Amino acid sequence: MAHPLRLIAEDAEDLSVISAALQDAVTKIGDIAFDKTARTLTIGLNRYRWEKKGGERVRAGLQVSSVLALKARNLKQGAKDAVVDLLAVTFEPGEAPAGALVFKFAGGGDLRCEVECIDVILADVSLAWPSRAKPHHET
Repeated sequence: MAHPLRLIAEDAEDLSVISAALQDAVTKIGDIAFDKTARTLTIGLNRYRWEKKGGERVRAGLQVSSVLALKARNLKQGAKDAVVDLLAVTFEPGEAPAGALVFKFAGGGDLRCEVECIDVILADVSLAWPSRAKPHHET
């Protein structure tokens, strides 16, 4: 059994590693939660394990701290069971160390998370299960 992935990002380079680990993760809109009081964004995802040969997925949790604001574009916010496919997470710098984390989803949707600084944790939280198919991208 492979060890669960546990990653912390505190800068753009760290975030690129988390983005690679989350490429093709899927989540339901209802599994995206913003706690304005605690200033945290939490997302539960089914992560494709690119680091493991054989095609597996694992349940993972992502938490972003120091969140100032959250904006969604082209995501069906009322449809809690709608599934979205995460393509990448990027950082757009602002007045250091602040900026925006941008979660880009297939189909043109995105989530823009204004942050005081990069403070992100990703952790696998379940055992892996076989994936029905390996994600495929058109070139």
